[in-house]
Amino acid sequence: MHKKEYMQRALELAENGSGFVSPNPKVGCVIVYQDEIIGEGWHQQYGGPHAEVNAVNSVKNPALFSESTVYVTLEPCAHWGKTPPCANLLVEKRVKKVIIAAKDSNPLVGGKGIEILKNAGIEVETGILEKEARWQNRRFFTQIEKKRPYVILKWAQTQDGFIARQNFDSKWISNSQSRQLVHQWRAEEDAILVGKNTARYDNPTLNVRDWVGKNPLRIVIDSQLELPQELHLFDRKIPTLIFNSIMEKKEENLEWIKLDGISPSSILESLNTRRIQSLIIEGGSHVLRQFIESGLWDECRVFTSTTQFEEGIPAPQLNQNSSETLFIGTDRLDINYHG
Repeated sequence: MHKKEYMQRALELAENGSGFVSPNPKVGCVIVYQDEIIGEGWHQQYGGPHAEVNAVNSVKNPALFSESTVYVTLEPCAHWGKTPPCANLLVEKRVKKVIIAAKDSNPLVGGKGIEILKNAGIEVETGILEKEARWQNRRFFTQIEKKRPYVILKWAQTQDGFIARQNFDSKWISNSQSRQLVHQWRAEEDAILVGKNTARYDNPTLNVRDWVGKNPLRIVIDSQLELPQELHLFDRKIPTLIFNSIMEKKEENLEWIKLDGISPSSILESLNTRRIQSLIIEGGSHVLRQFIESGLWDECRVFTSTTQFEEGIPAPQLNQNSSETLFIGTDRLDINYHG
């Protein structure tokens, strides 16, 4: 096998950590001896062993380490966090070579892992499938480098361009397959946000019902605290944040956060302090437009159904061609990437 094939395998392993490792990055590791994979691992759970540890532990014959090459999708960590430094582990096992897809831009790592390996006489190579590795961890790199969560905008619109009826009713524009896909997406992200009108008129639970995975942190914008407490968002079943202009308060699974000026930037700044790595915004139209106009978004996923309302609340406009188009049953899904 070629170096890229081994690294591709490591990337595939890393993807198994999706939805479980945030705010850590997804990382995969493959250990190769004489063109044969003798060990594999990935970071499975935040707070648990890293990919390198799991891969090392899977090797049945430790005597082979000294002639083995380690493929890892992200620079091995060099600091003590919830687990010991992985760079030190590879030095301890006296591996021959380490091939790294992407360097870690976290200031706690920032080349220090590579330095530890080289100082120990281990050969290091970087940049194999670097673009793919950075893309896989785009949420992690966005938070580290832009100091904010990775933002995904999502909405469903009718064929004639409406996001809801005049009375704010939007059930159901997309089909059941599309709605199940949305639940999968929710399980993959740290948090989910809606505005006041969506909370009031749709009364969403914003949980993962049609998929297996964790529920995201729920967030609602209610600047004047006008929403009735009978809504699902206040049922205390899932941790929920309420951004407002009036008070700071914390109760069981409910926290009111006062912002002097509620804006996309102030919301993202607050979430960044909580190490929220990714945010999916599911409406309403006003909130989505605010994030689009501010330029504070990274990905946009739009379902277009065959339904027609003829009149209603217009869907937001991106004014750019879609990067990717898929068909989910009768729905068209357009995915746009910003920048």
